Amino acid sequence: MALLSGCNMVVMQPAGDIATRQRDLIVASTGLMLLIILPVIAFTLFFAWRYRQSNTEAEYDPDWHHSTQLEVLIWSAPLVIIIALGALTWISTHTLDPYRPLSRIDASRPLSPDVKPLTVEVVALDWKWLFFYPDLGIATVNELAAPVDVPINFKITSASMMNSFFIPALAGQIYAMAGMETKLHAVINKAGVYEGFSANYSGEGFSRMNFKFHGVTQEGFDQWVAKAKAEGKELTRDAFIALEKPSEREPVSYYSSVAPGLYNAILNMCVIEGKMCMGEMMSIDSKGGAGKESHANQERLRYDNRHAVRGEEAQGATFPASEKKPRTQEVDPAKGHDHHDHSGPDTKQSDPAPAQLNR
Repeated sequence: MALLSGCNMVVMQPAGDIATRQRDLIVASTGLMLLIILPVIAFTLFFAWRYRQSNTEAEYDPDWHHSTQLEVLIWSAPLVIIIALGALTWISTHTLDPYRPLSRIDASRPLSPDVKPLTVEVVALDWKWLFFYPDLGIATVNELAAPVDVPINFKITSASMMNSFFIPALAGQIYAMAGMETKLHAVINKAGVYEGFSANYSGEGFSRMNFKFHGVTQEGFDQWVAKAKAEGKELTRDAFIALEKPSEREPVSYYSSVAPGLYNAILNMCVIEGKMCMGEMMSIDSKGGAGKESHANQERLRYDNRHAVRGEEAQGATFPASEKKPRTQEVDPAKGHDHHDHSGPDTKQSDPAPAQLNR
């Protein structure tokens, strides 16, 4: 414990109601498990000492083989604890579901239906965090703020590889994944400045992918928003494409305005003009596929080619993300040619498109 004296046990010192209930769950679960672990350890040490070879006074009964009372104790005590842990897990899994809207501010205050939650859209980048405030029309990089006792609805995604959004004092970690949106509902109950970071390894700059979360009064939050609008720049699509390039120790920056629909474009992987959004692609798939236009749509679906030109594609990455042919299409230099026909479909000879796409 002396070696851990310099550590900040932030998980055990929460500042938000969700984090507080998660801490209580950890304490209760650990306590229940210790009811089994500690007696087992204690009796193991006791019997090793009591029946050591040098203790000739200890009673030894080689013919003993059964005790009903002992069997009842050995099986009933763990069973009761397992039932208690199961009930605790079931209840907590539902009440602490990150997708579940909050029903209270803290243990003594229910959430009033008149309170409007603060919506924050979170985007994980290499290696920084971008926060949109859609109701306020602003965005920030590596700085997050929220008023005390106001519910926060986080919508979380990634513009690159998978990360994990984590503010230990506020709530548990939630994954941020490209092309997907995860959610988190939380509330901060104590004013202060708290650490936020990625809890999922994501490359070279991962260890410095940190940000500050400010829990402030409503007046302080209004001042923070006014500062962002006064000092901020315009976050256009071109500005975002420049921002998403890998960088480390990105300084805090503010954006006073945001291009319409930018977060949804990031989520649907179509920030670059002319690229097909995932929603459009899924709509085509739901109607039976692209038909005769499949080759024309292929170029529009190469949403991550801009990453490939930076030499960041995974080792062995193939078409279409990196413009590399699949290994089955590679020509053996010793043979000089490939005997297999791996050519794509002949669009002139292909089957007609589904009727709903030819209208």
